[in-house]
Amino acid sequence: MYEIIPYKREYRDDLLFCLLSAKDALGKVPTINEDLLDIQRNYIDNNDMFWIAVDGNKRVVGMLGTKTDSPTDLWLKRFYIKPELKCMGIGSALLSKAEKFAKQRGIETIHTRFSDDYVEAAVFYPSKGFIEHDKSDGLTHLIKTVQNSM
Repeated sequence: MYEIIPYKREYRDDLLFCLLSAKDALGKVPTINEDLLDIQRNYIDNNDMFWIAVDGNKRVVGMLGTKTDSPTDLWLKRFYIKPELKCMGIGSALLSKAEKFAKQRGIETIHTRFSDDYVEAAVFYPSKGFIEHDKSDGLTHLIKTVQNSM
């Protein structure tokens, strides 16, 4: 079982461990993205959000942040799930939080971009209503129109 909560500094180190595990499982060099070293400053202080999925042992098992690009556009950032817990609904629950956040802010379009070799992302996002917007330089850009009726 897991709970989706807004980021809390006390989870920082475990969040970084989750990130490194997820990147390693994707075959990527496990590096830490600079924005994740200060989530408060890079997300929360900019009126964006960063959620973490925490299991019953208070361990981080997933994460997702938002970056508002304009009053109508929001990007999904740093969407990772611990590799051994994929396909258990954690990603869907995190995405649902981001979509509700977007609706509350009057966002019209949610964007995501990922490397063409992220096979799981290429399956996950279309299953959640995202459509391909652009593909170039080894990156796929998908968008989803937000229905602002609550």
